[in-house]
Formats: sequence, structure tokens, C-alpha cells
Amino acid sequence: MPRRTAPLFDDIEPATAPAAPGTAAALSVQPPEQAPLSAAAKAFNLQLKRIDKLKSQLQELDTLGRTHRQAWHDRVTPLEKRQFACMREMALLLDERLSGKVLTARQRDTARTLLCDMARTLAARGEADMAALYDRHSPKTLAQSELDDSAAMIQELEATLGEPLEMPFEGASPEDMLRAAMERLHQAEMAEQERRREAAEKRKARKKPSAAQAQAQAHLEDATTTLRKLFRQLASALHPDREPDAQLRLAKTALMSEANAAYERQDLVALMQIQQRAALADPLAAARLSDDKLAALTQLLKQQVATLERERAERQDRLAMEFDVRIGASVTPSALNAALEDRVSDLDELLFAMSEDLEMVQTDAGLKRWLTQERKALTERMRMDPFGFF
Repeated sequence: MPRRTAPLFDDIEPATAPAAPGTAAALSVQPPEQAPLSAAAKAFNLQLKRIDKLKSQLQELDTLGRTHRQAWHDRVTPLEKRQFACMREMALLLDERLSGKVLTARQRDTARTLLCDMARTLAARGEADMAALYDRHSPKTLAQSELDDSAAMIQELEATLGEPLEMPFEGASPEDMLRAAMERLHQAEMAEQERRREAAEKRKARKKPSAAQAQAQAHLEDATTTLRKLFRQLASALHPDREPDAQLRLAKTALMSEANAAYERQDLVALMQIQQRAALADPLAAARLSDDKLAALTQLLKQQVATLERERAERQDRLAMEFDVRIGASVTPSALNAALEDRVSDLDELLFAMSEDLEMVQTDAGLKRWLTQERKALTERMRMDPFGFF
């Protein structure tokens, strides 16, 4: 039998299976009869609406990413396969022509450089014969070149950190060392951010807070206490070991897992929704909260809004990076489609140029002209980017 409902945050054990979760707005304060809402109630409701909107936007970004990822795969992947096939054909042709005697020393040097660049790219994609081709034409093996590159990067990271890196474990490879170096750099950055945050808090603590700041801090402390109380009540009511019915025990176990995760991220909305799903609260109970209590809970909701806004920005940045969206452009369907069209256009132009190059190098004269052009291009790239960043 279903049991009575209780005011928000009251203790009572559930006796029925949880209902489907609602939106954050379902927790809004409703005006009693026809009385107007207070300013505190309006602020509380506003944050709930913002949370719903942000969660909806996060879902839209996820859907947009999945849809566009499929479109990218359908249109870009075949072109990239053709690109690597052309690259492989050119690398094998250069390997064959280097065995002859028609090229000058400078032309042979250019051909080896180009061949090794192509072979290394293809070897990184798992083409083992290209690694062997690289080894045949380079003064260093591919494995040694990668070791040297890793060592150089580790040296740069050590210079950035200002201290030598320790071997993460006995027999660690350069790749392991590089991963450890990147993790160490990340930890250093996080430690610096924490140091700055603590310093800012100390500076803030030395300043006498304004009346508004003191009130906001008091509200936040009150809300944190309320959140902790709510979680403890849920933990008591949902403890699966206290439920003799096997089916309800499974339901309580799932809800308790959700409650643990929600409390860890200080998610007031999720905890309140769990409370309602478990039939622990009267849906209209929020209307009976005092303005001071609502103002306190609104502080927690604002923190959740800020967290969701950061998550939205991070997700947008990841999609922008994944799909080459122009810097400063919003991640929208039109922006993603524009980036896709740009990538397809670039690959079409590249494939056209590669096919022309392959046709040119079929003759000795054409090969020599092509190597001269490529040597000039290499020289220009080195002039523009002597450290090889681009």
C-alpha cells in the first residue's frame, strides 16, 4: 500500500517502486491559491528553469555530435582513405626510383625526406611495410626516431616543470615516460590553479565581507546543511539492507546509487527528484518553505547552474576541436556543416593535386620537376616554421 507523503526533506520510508523522474521545473514553488510568488520563490523557480534549459542543451550537443560524427564518417573517411592510398603509391614509387641513377644527390636527398615523411605517417596507421620502408631510407630507424622525438619532448617538459622526471616504473618505455610527463605537467597546472584559488580565498577572507556577501555565505552554509540532511534522510529511507522485498530492494539499491552520485556532485535537484520518485515528498511542499530557506537553496542551484554552464562550454570546445569548427564560431548544426564542407573541399583539392603529382612523376623529367617544386616548398615551410610546429 502507498504511504502518505511528507513535507520536503521529512523522514519517511518509501513503500512503492520509484516513479519516472521529472524535470527540475517540476520542483518549482507554486503560488498558494491565487497569491503572488515572493521574490525568493521567483529566484528559486528561475534557477530550476535554467537547469532544465542547460540540461536540454547538453542533450542537444550530444545528439548533434552523434549525428555529425556519422555524417563526417560517411563523407570524410572515404576521401581520407584515398588520400592515404595516394600517399602509399607515391612512397612506393619514390622507393623504386631511388634505386636508379637518374637523380642528382640533392634530388635524392629530397626524395628520401619526402618518402620518410609519407612512410612514417602510414606506419602510424598500422602499415608495417611502411615502417620497413622508412628504415631502409632513413639514417635512423623509425623506432629510434620516435625514441629521439619522445626524449626531446620529455626534455622540453622537464624544462617547463623545472625538475627531472622520475621513471614511473621499472623498465618504462619512452612512451610511458612521455605519458608520465604529461600527467606530471597536468598535476603541476592543477596545483598552480589550487594555489591561486587558495591565495584568492585568503585575500578575500582578510577583507571584511559586505552585508550581501555575509548573507550569501550564510545562505550557502544553510543550504549545504540542508543538502547533507536530505542525503542522510534518503540514505536512511533507501538503505537496501532494510528492505525484505527483493524487487523493492533492487529499486532502492538503484536509487541509493543515484543519491550517492548526486550528493558527491552537490546536485540538489537530483536529490529532490529522487525524494519525489521514492514517494518521500509532497510535490507542493516547496511552497511551504520560508523565503530564507528558498534563498539558501537558490545558492546551491546557482552553483549547479555554473557547473552545467562549464560543462556546456567544455562539450562545445570538444566538438569544435573534433570537427575543425572555426575559432570563435558557435557549435551549431550550420557551423558543423560548414566545417564538414570545408574539410571535404580541402580533401578534394588535395586528392586532385596528389593525382596530378602521381601523373607527373611517371617520367624522369616529371619526377625531377616535382622534386624541385617540393624542395622549394620544404624550404619555405622551414623558413616559416623552423621548429616544425605546423
